[in-house]
Amino acid sequence: MKYINAAEIFPEKLLKEIQSYIDGDVIYIPKTSAKKEWGSVSGSREFYQKRNREIKFLFKKGYSLEALSKRYGLADSTLKKIIYG
Repeated sequence: MKYINAAEIFPEKLLKEIQSYIDGDVIYIPKTSAKKEWGSVSGSREFYQKRNREIKFLFKKGYSLEALSKRYGLADSTLKKIIYG
């Protein structure tokens, strides 16, 4: 995160108002744009949703937890969370 001196960007009147609340300390002003959900940019969210749907489908078709564990490289406890969660 880049530091910007408020005196360089805010009008004097606004700066004085801000200083009446916080004088000399560092503050963070968040972006106005909405935060994106986890994995929505990289595509990992879609990848895991698809994988989890496949696991549920195969389990309903009769695949055992052991077989699914070998196929996807996941622990039984993780598979149970996906299937029953």
